[in-house]
Amino acid sequence: MRSFLKLFIFLSLCSLSFFSLSFEIKEGVLRTPDARFENLEDYPFKPNYMMIEGLRIHYLDEGPKNSEPIILFHGEPAWSYLFRKMIPVLTEAGYRVVVPDMVGFGKSDKFESKYDYSYQHHIETMKELVKKLDLKNATHFGQDWGGLVGLRVVAEMPERFSQVVVSNTGMVAGQGIRAWFMQRLVELTVWWNGPTTYEELILSAEESLNANNPPANAIASMFIKWMAYSYYSEDMDIVGIMENFGQLSFTEGEKKAYEAPFPSGKYKAGAHIWPYLIPTQLQENEKYWKEVFEKWDKPFLVAFGEEEKITIRMKEDFVNRIPNPTIITLGGVGHFVQEEVGPELAQIIIDFIEGKEVSDLIAPSS
Repeated sequence: MRSFLKLFIFLSLCSLSFFSLSFEIKEGVLRTPDARFENLEDYPFKPNYMMIEGLRIHYLDEGPKNSEPIILFHGEPAWSYLFRKMIPVLTEAGYRVVVPDMVGFGKSDKFESKYDYSYQHHIETMKELVKKLDLKNATHFGQDWGGLVGLRVVAEMPERFSQVVVSNTGMVAGQGIRAWFMQRLVELTVWWNGPTTYEELILSAEESLNANNPPANAIASMFIKWMAYSYYSEDMDIVGIMENFGQLSFTEGEKKAYEAPFPSGKYKAGAHIWPYLIPTQLQENEKYWKEVFEKWDKPFLVAFGEEEKITIRMKEDFVNRIPNPTIITLGGVGHFVQEEVGPELAQIIIDFIEGKEVSDLIAPSS
């Protein structure tokens, strides 16, 4: 009897351990256990949740609820933790700051299959969040994928936004048969390239990111390897990707925070498929460029990092297609601007909202 009891306890503990590692709330949907987010470095913010299409979406909502909102959209493969250095500056200036975690990231629910994700679903989810919070006279800030999604949110509900700020992002577009061909070409190239190891990806990234003016084909090659690595690998190195592509060096606490949303590789399907989704909305993006952004008559700030290589060619669209944008350079800064100059960027956004002149951020002398 005693042996049977020991066996029962052992099997029960194994079952609980498995459940904690694979917290499936319904078929095909995972939820990261809350314990993963306890005592994170420099992240004292209260969680907020809402249900959208059966998924629990997490967002931060800091500052006075009756003041002008600023909505901050994160990119790949980060989450709202990325904005921890900006939020206090913005709220101290009296603004309401809303920072959602997109589906598949942070504290939001995650599809187990990468094929359940789509560019359009990200857009619809963030639109619904803006509607449910009834955000008006809002300022948009988007970086990386945060711009690809956030700009579409702005374009589809421009009456809710009073100004736009973008950094190291874009809204990739194309027309007609050319757009169709571009998407198929990317898919074919990723298939032809086949699985890419992390080491191959980092080598390609170093060759491009360390060059003063990398040629377009080098950036394209790096991007294809990035998509192939993301698409085929089973467990993305989140911290390694951010440190290498952002040329950053995290503390142990920061590493823990960026890994917190992902107890295992199966939670990372959203991060794995995101790069592959970029060409799937080319024609739709072109439509909104023409119908909304080429006619934009509100303040629009473009603030790219001086050392940014990944999205730098997307900057040309903002310069050439937005009427009278304000354009500044963040000196000495690479891809993840929030990590490198978070407080300074937050102050620039405040000055821009308040109609003050903004200028280039000068890199500190070494």
